[in-house]
Amino acid sequence: MKKILIVLILTISSLSFSQEGKFKLVLDAGHGGKDPGANKNGCVEKEIALDVVLQIGELLKNYSDFDVKYTRTTDVFIPLRDRAKIANDFGANLFVSIHCNSSVSPNPSGSMTLVMGLSRSNMNFEIAKTENAVIFQEDDYKKNYKGFDPNNPSTQIGLKILQEETLLQSIEFASEIQNQFKNTLTRKDLGMHQQPLWVLDATVMPGVLIELGFLSNYKESKYLNSKEGRQNFAQVIALAILKYKNQLLGTETPLFEPKVLTPIIIEETKPEIVPIVDTVKTIPLDVQPQVDDQKKYRVQIGYSTTKLDLVPANFKGLLNVTMKQEGNAYKYFYGNASSAEECKKLLAEAKTKGFNTAFMVEDKE
Repeated sequence: MKKILIVLILTISSLSFSQEGKFKLVLDAGHGGKDPGANKNGCVEKEIALDVVLQIGELLKNYSDFDVKYTRTTDVFIPLRDRAKIANDFGANLFVSIHCNSSVSPNPSGSMTLVMGLSRSNMNFEIAKTENAVIFQEDDYKKNYKGFDPNNPSTQIGLKILQEETLLQSIEFASEIQNQFKNTLTRKDLGMHQQPLWVLDATVMPGVLIELGFLSNYKESKYLNSKEGRQNFAQVIALAILKYKNQLLGTETPLFEPKVLTPIIIEETKPEIVPIVDTVKTIPLDVQPQVDDQKKYRVQIGYSTTKLDLVPANFKGLLNVTMKQEGNAYKYFYGNASSAEECKKLLAEAKTKGFNTAFMVEDKE
């Protein structure tokens, strides 16, 4: 029976596509306007979501068999019901909503993709509650959503999947997205999950809500807030959309090879440089390493609440390690470079020493 259903879905989808001549895609940048979404570590969810969405659209507009529509292209507030209406009125073949995650703890990290469902796992229910909570910012929300309460698990569970076949397609697409995140971007894979999300329930086509990463996690927030990080996400999501369309409809739209870039992280303030003290051989003050004001790039190798002596033994043998204190925590940096290319060599060296989570930073003057 399931095989018959899938064949029927593919047939209906293929007919719909052939009649229109284009694959209709709706790209939804989460939040906007008076609703900023998550706001952590100097990063604002609504801004990151919009940037990634616009980049996905630009990539896919190069294909003549795509018709791309946005729920918003500027910083405006769009009610959930209007986002769903835009997709339904457009007759979209696929709905993709972009968001960023957040947690009360700075530790969680990773990317996940959500589809419509009735899961009640605690972690994912909190995400569903957060994404649905925008309803409270809308006028007459009680009337428009007929008593739906994002904070009440019983009303979350009461959401109905209007068209079960779209769920199967959504799951297939979500799996491809997570494959791209894991294998192409080497991001931490939190998998695909089913959750009761109003905007996915109200749209009648396959759809997903993508949580790019956690803004509450310092390192991940810097990746998401970088030009290179956003471009990386936009590329692999666009590629996943192309693969999904080709597989679903049997088309042969050409694919592209993503150009994954290493983000250059720009610090908000210029770090204070602390000279190295080698416990094996003390370096006289008159020959202490001097920091060239023209050198702008370094490699961040650690972020900890523990203050370490700047000796090679504490940093797996690395020399030229400096430190910057921020509140009760400390950042540790390796090397100095006058160009990004030179700093990439330092980054590679740090990773060979075992600092696998190291990344480049640019000192802001």
